[in-house]
Amino acid sequence: MLLAAGLLLLPALGRAQAPSPAKTATAATASADTVLVVGDSLSAEYGLKRGTGWVPLLEKQIVQEKKSARVVNASISGDTTSGGRSRLAALLAQHKPGVVVIELGGNDALRGLPLDMTENNLTAMTQAAKQAGAKVLLVGMQVPPNYGGAYAATFSGLFGKVAKAEKVALVPFFLKGIADVDDSAAHFQADRIHPNEQSQPKMLANVWPELKKLIK
Repeated sequence: MLLAAGLLLLPALGRAQAPSPAKTATAATASADTVLVVGDSLSAEYGLKRGTGWVPLLEKQIVQEKKSARVVNASISGDTTSGGRSRLAALLAQHKPGVVVIELGGNDALRGLPLDMTENNLTAMTQAAKQAGAKVLLVGMQVPPNYGGAYAATFSGLFGKVAKAEKVALVPFFLKGIADVDDSAAHFQADRIHPNEQSQPKMLANVWPELKKLIK
């Protein structure tokens, strides 16, 4: 299966690095929208030179398109939806974001956590962000079929299910064009777990079409 090269080894997303949130922000005015990214190592620049991950590239994209927004990257390697849910309230209070990007869930599946718990956490995070006045973008993930066809389908469908129920934006598969192609190994770092620097623009390209609709 084509997903294998990138996703079979993704359990390391849950243990590859001790939690250490990476935060970045553009030089924007205090009145500008804040885009808060709450994710795991895929958004925390794991194994990459600082400034080359998809989130720093997002900052440059925002400037290029003359949108007024700053970016706060509150992603932590190894984080789960439970971890994101537990720290979201403080992040919302501190940064008062206009947009919240939720890129979590992969570690839940790879640790075998109950999928209904993942769904509940994603729903709770989405609702909390909306109640704080923010727009929400859910970033979907997939697991390979060796987890079982039904399990993989249920997991990948969680993101769309929550997005539809809560009426929020959705990126169906964050690693589209990276983990689902014939030469997928070429798109990953030497550990064959985390996308390499050359793949970061593609990750941004998967997110940006939906995200730009949410930024004023």
